[in-house]
Amino acid sequence: KLVRWLGVGHERKMAVAWRDIDRFIGDTIAKRREVVKARGGIEDSADLLSSYIDDDEDASTVVDAFLRDTTMNLMLAGRDTTGSGLSWFFYLLTRNPRVVSKILAELDTVNSTTTPDGMVTYDPDELGRLVYLHAALCESLRLYPPVPMEHKGVVAAEALPSGHEVRPGDKIMVSLYAMGRMEAVWGKDCREFRPERWIGEDGKPRYVPSYKFVSFNSGPRTCLGKDMAFVQLKAVAAAVVRNFEVEAVPGHVVEPKISIILHMKNGFKARIKRRKML
Repeated sequence: KLVRWLGVGHERKMAVAWRDIDRFIGDTIAKRREVVKARGGIEDSADLLSSYIDDDEDASTVVDAFLRDTTMNLMLAGRDTTGSGLSWFFYLLTRNPRVVSKILAELDTVNSTTTPDGMVTYDPDELGRLVYLHAALCESLRLYPPVPMEHKGVVAAEALPSGHEVRPGDKIMVSLYAMGRMEAVWGKDCREFRPERWIGEDGKPRYVPSYKFVSFNSGPRTCLGKDMAFVQLKAVAAAVVRNFEVEAVPGHVVEPKISIILHMKNGFKARIKRRKML
């Protein structure tokens, strides 16, 4: 608190960063307001921010604060988490070539479009049929959740299922990273990258309760962008796996970095080359 009051060190750096972010978001909201006003409304393909602005009849500072906070959430939740999830996914694929082979085989079962330069793309509706790709992404998110820690504040005295008593004001830290690797929850092979655990004997996705797979949180606080995130993850994963071979640079050490978002401490150095399909 003293460092924050003095405004030095990391607190000063944080304050400057917040001002820059607020200025950028404020300018973005102002420009978007002008566009919505000039058009007299929004189009069917409008972005989420424009939809919020069009639905807003009170241009008060309270509403501006809501738009600012919402935009911040969209920026952080929709960019860093997806980027982190994809980085770990491709890292795991470099260590599990059999999974790549199964994904490629499954991609051959859905319709695709080839661009003039030979790149293969997939329609989002087709990607919804890819059970194994979905399972592989879930397995990656289990082992490397983009948000590795969650904390909750206690508002009323309560006893947890474990028997621990908590009081108002207490903070509860939940490690989603650790939960995804607990043998009691996921079995003896909990540290293995095995997409098959997400597929039932009938070949369809296996139901896993949100309180077991908490990468998108659970209950009333479940991530609103969960379905959108899976569409983005599948679209990128399918396009990259089908069009390119990703190989990790030998000797490069990949390990988690302790942060709000589970980034890679040393990044992910990889060699990329066009895939040759027979």
